[in-house]
Amino acid sequence: MRRNPTRIGTALALSLFALVACGSPAEDPAAGPAGDLPASSSIVESVKKDDALAATLPAAIARAGKLRVGSNIQNPPNNFYAADGKTPVGSEVDLAKALGAKLGLTVEHQDMAFGSLITSLQAGRIDVTMAAMNDTPERQQAIDFVDYFTSGITIMVRKGNPEGIKSPDDLCGKSVAVNLGSSQETYAKEFQCLSGNPIAVTATDSDTQNQNQLRTGRVAAILNDLPTAVYVAKTAGDGEFFEVVDLAPINGGPYGIGVDKSTPELTTALSKALQALIDDGTYGKILDAWDVRQGAVTKATVNGE
Repeated sequence: MRRNPTRIGTALALSLFALVACGSPAEDPAAGPAGDLPASSSIVESVKKDDALAATLPAAIARAGKLRVGSNIQNPPNNFYAADGKTPVGSEVDLAKALGAKLGLTVEHQDMAFGSLITSLQAGRIDVTMAAMNDTPERQQAIDFVDYFTSGITIMVRKGNPEGIKSPDDLCGKSVAVNLGSSQETYAKEFQCLSGNPIAVTATDSDTQNQNQLRTGRVAAILNDLPTAVYVAKTAGDGEFFEVVDLAPINGGPYGIGVDKSTPELTTALSKALQALIDDGTYGKILDAWDVRQGAVTKATVNGE
């Protein structure tokens, strides 16, 4: 993850994580969703164990019968707590459970500071990380990644898209809100407008302010990270305030399940289990349930290859 810390507000001012992928935890725990959770439990419960894949697991994990997943549970819709403040939910949580079911394992989430995830993995306190963490060359020097999602910059507009924005070119000559110091700010300021009218960038450190500016028409759009923008559009004002422009993530990069280099068998097993979920449609159903299909991958890769 490569994002700046932001505060998580109420359901109306949900956190908009600043950078294309995450890097440091938000300061406050995420609140539960504004409405009912997606009906995704039946999707996960339908996953059957693949005995052949389960047989490839490291012996210690197979004996334990569980997969300890380290996460920073405050990043909706990827991972956050339900209204009870105790139950992890989200697209990543569902995917982790589905992977566990395919391998015959129960999944145990451990909530920890983002900065401690890799060291906890290397110390053996957890088996994998799954926390909207970008697979980067720098991180690959420490751990391996099974890539499961592509995120990037997306465009959020007012409901009904009154400005008719369909691509970044349509932002030229218009005002756009971004988080101060974010990759979205850099992208907007550096975007080359063929019309000669540059994007007018409004950068603030307030998610609430950015959303209010969009709602009142002072800006034409907000640039944000894909999964969070989709979640905000779905939940703010019961889905009546915003929508996300339907286009592929801009400057996209993969989220990866982190696995210690000492357990290559686990990396292989997870990769094959993920591909099985992609092939049988379970993966797509989970992403559809959380409205993040735009970030879907078609092939399970390790370290981006």
